[in-house]
Amino acid sequence: MKTAHPRKRLAVAITAASMLALTACGGSGFDESAEEGGEQTQATDAPVSVLIGSSGDAETEAVNTAVDAWASESGVEASVIVASDLTQQLSQGFASGEPADVFYLSTDAFAGYAANGSLEPYGEDLENKDDYYPALREAFTYEDQLYCAPKDFSTLGLIINTAMWEEAGLTEEDIPTNWDELSAVAEQLTTDDVVGLGFSPEFQRLGVFTAQAGGGLVTDGEATVASPENAEALGYVKQMMTDGVAAYSSDLGAGWGGEAFGKGLAAMVIEGNWIAGAMTNDFPDIAYQVAELPAGPSGQGTLQFTNCWGIAADSDNVEGAKALVEHLTSPESQLAFAEAFGVMPSLQSVASDWSEQYPDLAAFIAGGEYAQNLPAQQGAADVLSELNSQLESLESSEPQQILESVQPLMESVLAG
Repeated sequence: MKTAHPRKRLAVAITAASMLALTACGGSGFDESAEEGGEQTQATDAPVSVLIGSSGDAETEAVNTAVDAWASESGVEASVIVASDLTQQLSQGFASGEPADVFYLSTDAFAGYAANGSLEPYGEDLENKDDYYPALREAFTYEDQLYCAPKDFSTLGLIINTAMWEEAGLTEEDIPTNWDELSAVAEQLTTDDVVGLGFSPEFQRLGVFTAQAGGGLVTDGEATVASPENAEALGYVKQMMTDGVAAYSSDLGAGWGGEAFGKGLAAMVIEGNWIAGAMTNDFPDIAYQVAELPAGPSGQGTLQFTNCWGIAADSDNVEGAKALVEHLTSPESQLAFAEAFGVMPSLQSVASDWSEQYPDLAAFIAGGEYAQNLPAQQGAADVLSELNSQLESLESSEPQQILESVQPLMESVLAG
Protein backbone atom coordinates (compact mmCIF):
# COMPACT_ATOMS: atom_id res chain seq x y z
CA MET A 1 0.00 0.00 0.00
CA LYS A 2 1.29 3.37 -0.90
CA THR A 3 1.34 5.62 2.14
CA ALA A 4 3.87 8.21 1.30
CA HIS A 5 6.48 9.13 -1.24
CA PRO A 6 9.98 8.05 -0.20
CA ARG A 7 11.50 10.45 2.25
CA LYS A 8 14.09 12.90 1.03
CA ARG A 9 16.68 14.58 3.13
CA LEU A 10 16.47 18.25 4.10
CA ALA A 11 20.21 18.56 4.14
CA VAL A 12 22.89 16.68 2.26
CA ALA A 13 25.09 15.74 5.17
CA ILE A 14 25.32 15.59 8.92
CA THR A 15 27.41 18.39 10.33
CA ALA A 16 30.24 17.94 12.76
CA ALA A 17 27.99 19.33 15.48
CA SER A 18 25.49 16.56 14.82
CA MET A 19 28.23 13.99 15.12
CA LEU A 20 29.13 15.35 18.52
CA ALA A 21 25.50 15.32 19.56
CA LEU A 22 25.15 11.71 18.57
CA THR A 23 28.17 10.61 20.52
CA ALA A 24 27.07 12.58 23.57
CA CYS A 25 23.68 10.92 24.00
CA GLY A 26 24.66 7.44 25.07
CA GLY A 27 23.28 5.54 28.00
CA SER A 28 19.85 4.17 28.65
CA GLY A 29 16.78 5.23 30.56
CA PHE A 30 15.90 1.58 31.11
CA ASP A 31 16.74 -0.26 34.26
CA GLU A 32 19.67 -2.60 33.80
CA SER A 33 17.31 -5.41 34.61
CA ALA A 34 13.61 -5.78 33.94
CA GLU A 35 11.06 -8.20 35.18
CA GLU A 36 9.61 -10.46 32.54
CA GLY A 37 7.54 -13.43 33.55
CA GLY A 38 8.83 -13.10 37.09
CA GLU A 39 12.48 -13.39 36.02
CA GLN A 40 15.18 -10.77 35.81
CA THR A 41 16.45 -10.14 32.29
CA GLN A 42 20.02 -8.86 32.16
CA ALA A 43 21.75 -7.12 29.29
CA THR A 44 24.30 -9.41 27.71
CA ASP A 45 27.29 -8.87 25.49
CA ALA A 46 25.53 -10.53 22.54
CA PRO A 47 25.81 -8.37 19.39
CA VAL A 48 22.79 -6.31 18.33
CA SER A 49 21.74 -6.18 14.67
CA VAL A 50 19.67 -3.32 13.26
CA LEU A 51 17.58 -3.79 10.09
CA ILE A 52 16.47 -0.59 8.32
CA GLY A 53 14.87 0.47 5.07
CA SER A 54 16.86 3.48 3.93
CA SER A 55 15.84 6.42 1.75
CA GLY A 56 19.44 6.89 0.65
CA ASP A 57 23.05 7.36 1.66
CA ALA A 58 22.31 10.17 4.12
CA GLU A 59 19.90 8.05 6.15
CA THR A 60 22.19 5.03 6.08
CA GLU A 61 25.17 7.10 7.21
CA ALA A 62 23.19 8.77 9.99
CA VAL A 63 21.89 5.49 11.43
CA ASN A 64 25.32 3.89 11.18
CA THR A 65 26.88 6.82 13.00
CA ALA A 66 24.33 6.70 15.81
CA VAL A 67 24.60 2.93 16.21
CA ASP A 68 28.41 3.05 16.15
CA ALA A 69 28.41 5.75 18.82
CA TRP A 70 26.22 3.63 21.10
CA ALA A 71 28.30 0.51 20.48
CA SER A 72 31.50 2.37 21.31
CA GLU A 73 30.08 3.71 24.56
CA SER A 74 28.25 0.55 25.66
CA GLY A 75 30.89 -1.94 24.63
CA VAL A 76 28.25 -4.05 22.85
CA GLU A 77 28.89 -4.88 19.21
CA ALA A 78 26.18 -3.50 16.93
CA SER A 79 25.74 -3.44 13.17
CA VAL A 80 23.29 -1.97 10.64
CA ILE A 81 21.78 -3.96 7.79
CA VAL A 82 20.19 -1.97 4.97
CA ALA A 83 17.31 -3.99 3.52
CA SER A 84 16.61 -4.06 -0.19
CA ASP A 85 13.03 -5.11 0.69
CA LEU A 86 12.38 -4.40 4.36
CA THR A 87 8.97 -6.07 4.54
CA GLN A 88 10.25 -9.27 2.93
CA GLN A 89 13.48 -9.48 4.88
CA LEU A 90 11.75 -8.82 8.18
CA SER A 91 9.23 -11.56 7.44
CA GLN A 92 11.96 -13.97 6.39
CA GLY A 93 13.89 -13.25 9.57
CA PHE A 94 10.96 -14.12 11.78
CA ALA A 95 10.10 -17.18 9.71
CA SER A 96 13.66 -18.50 10.04
CA GLY A 97 13.75 -17.82 13.77
CA GLU A 98 16.64 -15.40 13.31
CA PRO A 99 15.16 -11.91 13.06
CA ALA A 100 17.19 -8.76 13.47
CA ASP A 101 17.29 -7.57 17.07
CA VAL A 102 16.09 -4.03 16.22
CA PHE A 103 14.26 -2.97 13.08
CA TYR A 104 12.12 -0.35 11.39
CA LEU A 105 8.48 -1.41 11.77
CA SER A 106 5.61 0.17 9.85
CA THR A 107 2.11 0.69 11.18
CA ASP A 108 0.88 -1.73 8.49
CA ALA A 109 2.94 -4.59 9.86
CA PHE A 110 2.81 -3.73 13.54
CA ALA A 111 -0.49 -5.30 14.57
CA GLY A 112 0.28 -8.65 12.95
CA TYR A 113 3.67 -9.03 14.61
CA ALA A 114 2.32 -7.84 17.95
CA ALA A 115 -0.53 -10.34 17.78
CA ASN A 116 1.67 -13.35 17.03
CA GLY A 117 4.17 -12.63 19.79
CA SER A 118 7.08 -11.64 17.55
CA LEU A 119 7.63 -8.29 19.24
CA GLU A 120 9.13 -7.43 22.59
CA PRO A 121 6.58 -5.07 24.23
CA TYR A 122 9.13 -2.67 25.69
CA GLY A 123 7.30 0.61 25.11
CA GLU A 124 5.85 0.87 28.59
CA ASP A 125 9.40 0.74 29.98
CA LEU A 126 10.45 3.92 28.20
CA GLU A 127 11.13 6.80 30.57
CA ASN A 128 10.09 9.26 27.87
CA LYS A 129 6.96 7.42 26.71
CA ASP A 130 4.72 10.36 27.66
CA ASP A 131 6.81 12.70 25.50
CA TYR A 132 5.68 11.03 22.27
CA TYR A 133 2.71 12.58 20.49
CA PRO A 134 -0.46 10.82 21.67
CA ALA A 135 -1.42 9.73 18.14
CA LEU A 136 2.04 8.20 17.67
CA ARG A 137 1.68 6.23 20.88
CA GLU A 138 -1.73 5.10 19.70
CA ALA A 139 -0.28 3.88 16.41
CA PHE A 140 1.95 1.39 18.22
CA THR A 141 -0.36 0.36 21.03
CA TYR A 142 -1.76 -3.17 20.99
CA GLU A 143 -4.22 -4.41 23.59
CA ASP A 144 -3.68 -1.24 25.62
CA GLN A 145 0.09 -1.70 25.73
CA LEU A 146 2.65 0.53 24.02
CA TYR A 147 4.95 -1.90 22.22
CA CYS A 148 7.64 0.19 20.58
CA ALA A 149 9.07 3.69 20.32
CA PRO A 150 7.93 5.81 17.34
CA LYS A 151 11.17 6.69 15.59
CA ASP A 152 9.92 9.77 13.70
CA PHE A 153 6.88 10.88 11.72
CA SER A 154 5.54 12.88 8.81
CA THR A 155 2.33 14.85 8.34
CA LEU A 156 0.52 16.42 5.40
CA GLY A 157 0.35 20.15 4.78
CA LEU A 158 -0.69 22.62 2.09
CA ILE A 159 2.15 23.40 -0.34
CA ILE A 160 1.76 26.70 -2.20
CA ASN A 161 3.57 27.93 -5.33
CA THR A 162 4.40 31.46 -4.24
CA ALA A 163 4.91 32.85 -7.75
CA MET A 164 1.48 31.61 -8.91
CA TRP A 165 -0.03 32.85 -5.65
CA GLU A 166 1.27 36.38 -6.24
CA GLU A 167 0.29 36.33 -9.92
CA ALA A 168 -3.28 35.56 -8.85
CA GLY A 169 -3.24 38.67 -6.65
CA LEU A 170 -3.23 36.68 -3.42
CA THR A 171 -1.39 37.69 -0.25
CA GLU A 172 -0.41 36.12 3.04
CA GLU A 173 -3.83 37.11 4.38
CA ASP A 174 -5.45 34.84 1.79
CA ILE A 175 -3.89 31.58 3.01
CA PRO A 176 -7.02 29.48 3.53
CA THR A 177 -8.15 28.67 7.05
CA ASN A 178 -11.38 26.84 6.18
CA TRP A 179 -12.96 24.89 3.32
CA ASP A 180 -14.76 27.86 1.77
CA GLU A 181 -11.52 29.80 1.61
CA LEU A 182 -9.66 26.80 0.16
CA SER A 183 -12.21 26.46 -2.65
CA ALA A 184 -12.06 30.20 -3.31
CA VAL A 185 -8.27 30.42 -3.63
CA ALA A 186 -8.19 27.20 -5.67
CA GLU A 187 -10.57 28.85 -8.12
CA GLN A 188 -8.44 32.01 -8.28
CA LEU A 189 -5.32 29.95 -8.94
CA THR A 190 -6.86 27.80 -11.67
CA THR A 191 -5.99 28.70 -15.26
CA ASP A 192 -6.17 26.90 -18.59
CA ASP A 193 -2.85 25.21 -17.81
CA VAL A 194 -2.82 24.99 -14.03
CA VAL A 195 -5.29 23.54 -11.53
CA GLY A 196 -5.65 25.28 -8.21
CA LEU A 197 -5.28 22.20 -5.98
CA GLY A 198 -3.78 18.81 -6.72
CA PHE A 199 -3.43 15.59 -4.72
CA SER A 200 -2.63 11.95 -5.28
CA PRO A 201 -5.65 9.70 -5.98
CA GLU A 202 -5.74 7.96 -2.63
CA PHE A 203 -7.28 8.15 0.81
CA GLN A 204 -3.76 8.72 2.14
CA ARG A 205 -4.27 12.29 0.88
CA LEU A 206 -8.05 12.75 0.79
CA GLY A 207 -8.25 11.48 4.35
CA VAL A 208 -7.23 14.94 5.58
CA PHE A 209 -10.71 16.12 4.62
CA THR A 210 -12.48 13.31 6.47
CA ALA A 211 -10.38 14.16 9.54
CA GLN A 212 -11.35 17.83 9.20
CA ALA A 213 -15.01 16.81 8.97
CA GLY A 214 -14.74 14.80 12.18
CA GLY A 215 -14.67 11.46 10.40
CA GLY A 216 -12.30 8.57 9.89
CA LEU A 217 -12.38 4.96 8.79
CA VAL A 218 -12.25 3.50 12.30
CA THR A 219 -13.53 5.29 15.40
CA ASP A 220 -13.20 3.85 18.90
CA GLY A 221 -12.67 0.40 17.45
CA GLU A 222 -15.74 0.54 15.22
CA ALA A 223 -15.83 0.72 11.42
CA THR A 224 -17.09 4.17 10.44
CA VAL A 225 -16.23 4.20 6.74
CA ALA A 226 -19.79 5.09 5.66
CA SER A 227 -20.25 7.85 8.23
CA PRO A 228 -21.99 11.12 7.29
CA GLU A 229 -18.79 12.98 8.10
CA ASN A 230 -16.79 10.98 5.56
CA ALA A 231 -19.51 11.43 2.94
CA GLU A 232 -19.50 15.19 3.55
CA ALA A 233 -15.72 15.33 3.15
CA LEU A 234 -15.62 13.36 -0.09
CA GLY A 235 -18.58 15.35 -1.37
CA TYR A 236 -16.58 18.53 -0.83
CA VAL A 237 -13.61 17.09 -2.72
CA LYS A 238 -15.85 15.89 -5.55
CA GLN A 239 -17.41 19.34 -5.88
CA MET A 240 -13.99 20.96 -6.26
CA MET A 241 -13.07 18.40 -8.90
CA THR A 242 -16.39 18.94 -10.73
CA ASP A 243 -15.80 22.69 -10.62
CA GLY A 244 -12.42 22.13 -12.24
CA VAL A 245 -10.43 23.73 -9.41
CA ALA A 246 -8.97 20.48 -8.02
CA ALA A 247 -7.63 17.33 -9.67
CA TYR A 248 -5.80 14.10 -9.07
CA SER A 249 -2.09 14.15 -9.90
CA SER A 250 -2.66 11.16 -12.20
CA ASP A 251 -5.19 13.18 -14.22
CA LEU A 252 -2.60 15.93 -14.55
CA GLY A 253 -0.02 13.52 -15.97
CA ALA A 254 2.09 13.25 -12.81
CA GLY A 255 3.03 10.29 -10.67
CA TRP A 256 2.34 12.02 -7.33
CA GLY A 257 1.38 15.38 -5.93
CA GLY A 258 4.96 16.60 -5.60
CA GLU A 259 5.65 15.97 -9.27
CA ALA A 260 2.47 17.81 -10.30
CA PHE A 261 3.54 20.72 -8.13
CA GLY A 262 7.15 20.75 -9.32
CA LYS A 263 6.10 20.67 -12.97
CA GLY A 264 3.78 23.62 -12.45
CA LEU A 265 0.61 21.61 -13.13
CA ALA A 266 -0.93 22.46 -9.75
CA ALA A 267 -0.59 25.74 -7.83
CA MET A 268 -1.21 23.99 -4.50
CA VAL A 269 -0.88 20.38 -3.42
CA ILE A 270 -1.50 18.36 -0.28
CA GLU A 271 1.77 16.59 0.54
CA GLY A 272 4.11 15.66 3.35
CA ASN A 273 7.41 17.04 4.59
CA TRP A 274 9.30 14.69 2.29
CA ILE A 275 8.41 17.12 -0.53
CA ALA A 276 11.21 19.41 0.69
CA GLY A 277 13.87 17.00 -0.52
CA ALA A 278 12.07 16.38 -3.79
CA MET A 279 11.86 20.09 -4.50
CA THR A 280 15.53 20.63 -3.63
CA ASN A 281 16.69 17.72 -5.77
CA ASP A 282 14.26 17.79 -8.70
CA PHE A 283 12.70 21.26 -8.85
CA PRO A 284 15.18 23.66 -7.22
CA ASP A 285 13.89 26.71 -9.09
CA ILE A 286 10.32 26.49 -7.75
CA ALA A 287 9.66 28.83 -4.83
CA TYR A 288 7.05 27.58 -2.39
CA GLN A 289 5.76 27.88 1.14
CA VAL A 290 4.10 25.41 3.47
CA ALA A 291 0.91 26.18 5.40
CA GLU A 292 -1.18 24.17 7.79
CA LEU A 293 -4.19 22.60 6.13
CA PRO A 294 -7.41 24.60 6.51
CA ALA A 295 -9.97 23.52 9.09
CA GLY A 296 -13.15 21.73 8.14
CA PRO A 297 -16.55 21.56 9.84
CA SER A 298 -15.00 19.80 12.83
CA GLY A 299 -11.75 21.76 13.01
CA GLN A 300 -8.18 21.11 11.92
CA GLY A 301 -7.12 17.68 10.75
CA THR A 302 -4.35 15.95 8.88
CA LEU A 303 -2.87 12.48 8.49
CA GLN A 304 0.43 11.21 9.82
CA PHE A 305 2.81 8.46 8.75
CA THR A 306 5.27 6.79 11.06
CA ASN A 307 7.43 3.79 11.89
CA CYS A 308 8.69 2.50 15.20
CA TRP A 309 11.84 0.81 16.41
CA GLY A 310 10.70 -2.78 16.80
CA ILE A 311 12.60 -5.26 18.97
CA ALA A 312 12.38 -8.99 18.39
CA ALA A 313 11.02 -10.94 21.36
CA ASP A 314 13.57 -13.66 20.58
CA SER A 315 16.54 -11.31 20.57
CA ASP A 316 19.61 -12.68 22.36
CA ASN A 317 20.11 -9.25 23.90
CA VAL A 318 16.73 -7.66 24.57
CA GLU A 319 18.07 -5.29 27.21
CA GLY A 320 20.91 -4.19 24.97
CA ALA A 321 18.42 -3.63 22.16
CA LYS A 322 16.28 -1.51 24.48
CA ALA A 323 19.27 0.59 25.45
CA LEU A 324 20.15 1.12 21.80
CA VAL A 325 16.59 2.20 20.97
CA GLU A 326 16.61 4.70 23.82
CA HIS A 327 19.83 6.13 22.36
CA LEU A 328 18.33 6.27 18.86
CA THR A 329 15.23 8.09 20.10
CA SER A 330 16.98 10.62 22.33
CA PRO A 331 16.41 14.30 21.48
CA GLU A 332 20.01 14.62 20.26
CA SER A 333 19.75 11.64 17.91
CA GLN A 334 16.34 12.66 16.59
CA LEU A 335 17.53 16.16 15.74
CA ALA A 336 20.61 14.74 14.04
CA PHE A 337 18.41 12.40 11.99
CA ALA A 338 16.23 15.37 11.06
CA GLU A 339 19.25 17.27 9.80
CA ALA A 340 20.56 14.27 7.91
CA PHE A 341 17.49 13.03 6.06
CA GLY A 342 14.53 15.26 6.77
CA VAL A 343 12.37 13.37 9.25
CA MET A 344 10.45 15.05 12.06
CA PRO A 345 11.21 14.03 15.66
CA SER A 346 8.55 12.00 17.43
CA LEU A 347 9.18 13.68 20.80
CA GLN A 348 6.95 16.64 21.56
CA SER A 349 9.72 18.28 23.61
CA VAL A 350 11.85 18.59 20.47
CA ALA A 351 9.18 20.20 18.29
CA SER A 352 10.17 23.78 19.06
CA ASP A 353 13.85 23.06 18.35
CA TRP A 354 12.92 21.46 15.02
CA SER A 355 10.66 24.39 14.11
CA GLU A 356 13.42 26.88 14.89
CA GLN A 357 15.85 24.91 12.75
CA TYR A 358 13.37 24.56 9.86
CA PRO A 359 10.97 27.53 10.17
CA ASP A 360 9.77 27.18 6.58
CA LEU A 361 8.50 23.68 7.39
CA ALA A 362 7.08 24.38 10.85
CA ALA A 363 3.52 23.84 9.60
CA PHE A 364 4.23 20.15 9.22
CA ILE A 365 5.23 19.54 12.82
CA ALA A 366 2.37 21.73 14.03
CA GLY A 367 0.11 19.11 12.48
CA GLY A 368 1.35 16.57 14.99
CA GLU A 369 -1.00 18.13 17.54
CA TYR A 370 -4.11 17.10 15.60
CA ALA A 371 -2.93 14.38 13.20
CA GLN A 372 -4.94 11.22 12.67
CA ASN A 373 -3.61 7.72 12.07
CA LEU A 374 -4.71 5.53 9.21
CA PRO A 375 -6.23 2.24 10.41
CA ALA A 376 -3.51 -0.36 10.95
CA GLN A 377 -5.41 -3.46 12.04
CA GLN A 378 -4.53 -6.71 10.28
CA GLY A 379 -6.20 -6.57 6.88
CA ALA A 380 -6.84 -2.81 6.95
CA ALA A 381 -4.25 -2.27 4.21
CA ASP A 382 -6.35 -4.37 1.82
CA VAL A 383 -9.45 -2.35 2.68
CA LEU A 384 -7.55 0.88 1.97
CA SER A 385 -6.44 -0.51 -1.38
CA GLU A 386 -10.05 -1.27 -2.31
CA LEU A 387 -11.15 2.18 -1.19
CA ASN A 388 -8.41 3.78 -3.25
CA SER A 389 -9.43 1.85 -6.37
CA GLN A 390 -12.94 3.24 -6.02
CA LEU A 391 -11.78 6.76 -5.22
CA GLU A 392 -10.14 6.90 -8.64
CA SER A 393 -13.63 7.51 -10.06
CA LEU A 394 -14.79 9.88 -7.31
CA GLU A 395 -15.64 12.69 -9.72
CA SER A 396 -18.19 10.50 -11.52
CA SER A 397 -19.42 8.52 -8.50
CA GLU A 398 -21.52 9.10 -5.42
CA PRO A 399 -19.31 9.34 -2.31
CA GLN A 400 -21.87 7.63 -0.09
CA GLN A 401 -22.07 4.62 -2.42
CA ILE A 402 -18.29 4.28 -2.44
CA LEU A 403 -18.16 4.39 1.34
CA GLU A 404 -21.03 1.98 1.84
CA SER A 405 -19.40 -0.57 -0.45
CA VAL A 406 -16.21 -0.49 1.65
CA GLN A 407 -17.90 -0.36 5.08
CA PRO A 408 -18.52 -4.15 5.37
CA LEU A 409 -14.93 -4.86 4.40
CA MET A 410 -13.66 -2.81 7.32
CA GLU A 411 -16.25 -4.38 9.60
CA SER A 412 -14.93 -7.81 8.62
CA VAL A 413 -11.35 -6.76 9.38
CA LEU A 414 -12.28 -5.48 12.81
CA ALA A 415 -14.24 -8.64 13.54
CA GLY A 416 -10.97 -10.51 13.27
